[in-house]
Amino acid sequence: MRGQRGRLLLGAVLAVILLALVFWQVDWNELRSALRGASIGPLLGLSAVTVVVYALRAWRLGFLLAPLGRVRFIDLLSATFVGFASGLLVPRAQEILRPLLISRRYPIPLSAGFAAIIIERLVDLITVLVLFALYLFVLPPPPQQTGGALMGVVKMAGAATAVAALIVLAVLLALHSHADRVLGLLDKILTRMPDWAAGPLRKIVRAFSDGLAVLRAPAGHLAAIFAQSFAIWLLIALGFHLNHAAFSLDLPYHAVFLLIAFLTVGVAIPTPGMVGGFHAFYLVTLHQMFGVDRATAAAAGITAHAFSFLPILVLGLAFLGREGLSLGRVAAVTEEGSPGSFQEVQS
Repeated sequence: MRGQRGRLLLGAVLAVILLALVFWQVDWNELRSALRGASIGPLLGLSAVTVVVYALRAWRLGFLLAPLGRVRFIDLLSATFVGFASGLLVPRAQEILRPLLISRRYPIPLSAGFAAIIIERLVDLITVLVLFALYLFVLPPPPQQTGGALMGVVKMAGAATAVAALIVLAVLLALHSHADRVLGLLDKILTRMPDWAAGPLRKIVRAFSDGLAVLRAPAGHLAAIFAQSFAIWLLIALGFHLNHAAFSLDLPYHAVFLLIAFLTVGVAIPTPGMVGGFHAFYLVTLHQMFGVDRATAAAAGITAHAFSFLPILVLGLAFLGREGLSLGRVAAVTEEGSPGSFQEVQS
């Protein structure tokens, strides 16, 4: 577990540094006043919307796994809440736990489940980029928008991300469409390895390729997955819009599309509970892009984080018992390259 502890320690250090940047030059009296003045109704609405969002995520996961087998919604819901709640405690745990929890109950190989999660991430990224493009090129800019120089950097980053997403999608399509060729090339490489290592690797690549089967699903099935994705992200935008309403910020609904693009970068920073990265990029968006005063922007980031992640943590811990897991066993599962931890959880 040394590697895991080292990553958690590094993540904690990053979180502290980012939080220090967030609260730098913030007037603490103004911050407390902003937090006390926030309306509780919209914040509770944010929490309710968040629960619906994760229920939709579970539903969409069922569609992604459909070519591999039918999974009951309650099992999808349990895996989703446990996975994402664990990810708040151990960064990236959800990417391992969700397919693992599904594979315990259904004949869906772990590698195939991992492939479905990769497709899920890619669909999310494409959806966020579409909303970001709508904000930049279609919808009218909010009158409060500032930060012209920063916007230029953001546009370049968005374009580079879109190109990278298309490349990844092309690679995944090629892997699934030409799995036999990939396996043939892999066999040539594996002939120099001992059988105990070569055999499992062949099975993993084959199962991973099978997990990409949704890419060749009927057009209607793929359209449903993208419709679910847009519903998810439009609801996420609604939740943050409610958070802004709690602070009486007169920002239009579509201003949140820019915020989501920034937060996608912030939550990618591997800190426990997404602390620090989420707050820093929330602050940058409101303060630098929309001219919100620093104290109110910091307060809005704090409440957005708390009221959107706390319900997931509570529900995830509630479902943890249903899965027969403890937080210690979750940490073991996420230990990189530890097959024994998989065996432990499956026992």
